[in-house]
Amino acid sequence: MQSGWAIGLMTGTVLDGHIDVAAIRTDGETISQFGPYELVPYDGAVTPLIETAVADALQWQFSGREPDSFAIAEAQLTRAQAEAVAGFLNRHGLPRAEIAAVGFHGQTVLHRPPHGSTTGRTRQLGDGAMMAKLLGLTVVHDFRSADVAAGGQGAPLSAIYHRAMLERLGAGGETAVLNLGGVANLTVVDGEALIAFDTGPANAPMNDWVKAHKAGDMDINGRLAFAGMVDEKRLAGLLEHPWLTAPYPKSLDRFSFRMGMAEGLSLEDGAATLTAFSAAAVGKALDLLAIRPERLIVCGGGRRNPALMAAIAARAKVATVDADRCGLRGDAVEAECFAHLAMRRIRDLPISFPLTTGVPRPMTGGIVNRP
Repeated sequence: MQSGWAIGLMTGTVLDGHIDVAAIRTDGETISQFGPYELVPYDGAVTPLIETAVADALQWQFSGREPDSFAIAEAQLTRAQAEAVAGFLNRHGLPRAEIAAVGFHGQTVLHRPPHGSTTGRTRQLGDGAMMAKLLGLTVVHDFRSADVAAGGQGAPLSAIYHRAMLERLGAGGETAVLNLGGVANLTVVDGEALIAFDTGPANAPMNDWVKAHKAGDMDINGRLAFAGMVDEKRLAGLLEHPWLTAPYPKSLDRFSFRMGMAEGLSLEDGAATLTAFSAAAVGKALDLLAIRPERLIVCGGGRRNPALMAAIAARAKVATVDADRCGLRGDAVEAECFAHLAMRRIRDLPISFPLTTGVPRPMTGGIVNRP
């Protein structure tokens, strides 16, 4: 199949009020060209609706009828993201006739991995049929549900795109990809085997900690963590959490590890300790692999935090390289990923694998909505 332009949309669990919009030319196997990328802000009314839905989801826990806030937030965020795509195409002169697909991840409000014999559950807000109608384009959405229904973790789904990134760079097994969003996830290519799993939290507990102390939305440039002292005794206890040494594949919800890990510490010491925990958890993850990678290409917002990057290098004992320094786009990777996955879905290529999400066999996923 010839490569085509695909648009990817991502809004992470950090709830930063923005939509990542990226274009790539791909056949779902290789990346032939990077197109434009933008961070498009939501209208001010949308983020509070999403925050309400997330708070309600924590109370709901997949028990009983869905909260009314879901439908309200879903409609508004779908319209907002459709408008973001329309504006993006106009600003960059991309004709709609050349867009093969839009990959619409939607907003995760609750994700519960499988446990023992209990199948997991996942809920992303996003109406793919509405977006397809609004844009007049093919939209693929709901990428995780089929995976979870088949007994998979539903995450991470980025592995097959990370492999395409590594192939584009000509990197070997000594190099892996680490994404630092609300949660951190790792992708390793070991010969023919594709391995991926969540390593632990990345930015989410730190961001929540800073917000709770009314010190901003995040630890900008790691200033708070650099100013604080890690509570090493507490950190050692936190690192005994059994999830960290559980075998992969495995995934986390954004709230699986919370800011309460730093309860009782000062703002700065809490930021330092939470940063150290996210970093040391990466080291624990690397230790699970048969062959430990020597280098991590780091993407996602967390790579912009020098305290976190330094802590990963020191505590996980691995070289870290910002994706931007490799000719990639560290901020755009997650959105690019869903553009890539949309093209794979259209071709019925697998997006989930036994060693990435734990499905019994490679399988595709996502619902295709035609205009």
